[in-house]
Amino acid sequence: MTVKGHNVRDVRAPRGFCIKMLSLPNLLTLSRILAVPILLFLLWPGTRMGSHQPLQIDYALAFALYCLMGLTDYFDGYVARARGTVSRLGQFLDPIADKIMIAAVILLLVFTRDIAGWHVIAALIILLREIIVSGLREFLATLQVSMPVTQLAKWKTTFQLVAFGALILAGALPQWNWVKLVGLVSL
Repeated sequence: MTVKGHNVRDVRAPRGFCIKMLSLPNLLTLSRILAVPILLFLLWPGTRMGSHQPLQIDYALAFALYCLMGLTDYFDGYVARARGTVSRLGQFLDPIADKIMIAAVILLLVFTRDIAGWHVIAALIILLREIIVSGLREFLATLQVSMPVTQLAKWKTTFQLVAFGALILAGALPQWNWVKLVGLVSL
């Protein structure tokens, strides 16, 4: 094909590309990214007149959504491997979805003072680590070097999900001090 006298290669997507892109694992990952604004709305303080903290019901709804997001984090990879539908898009999007979710929760929990004092330093270290690892992965990708996810990284993600989930749940159950303690210790 020629455009203005130049030969141009046909760049249509190969057959089945859209089907792979819209596979169940990729849809689960995308749903996690799309759920972040809802989670932020639920955790945003002051959505009610004169309120400086989210209501207990908002924390409870945020916790339920957060748990659902955590489940999709597990199942997107499991389903992709079980069905043999692991895709480059999924490998690219999954860590990004994790980082978006974790960063958003950290920022809101610090903003609402659910994470305060010295624990902010731990949250900051987690956030900085996420950014550094993303940058390192991006840099290595330009060198065509892959950095596979290790079992240790999966455990780290599990502890983060538990820690931040407990801190969200603590807002819904302020009478149970041990829930917040679990979250802070798991940081």
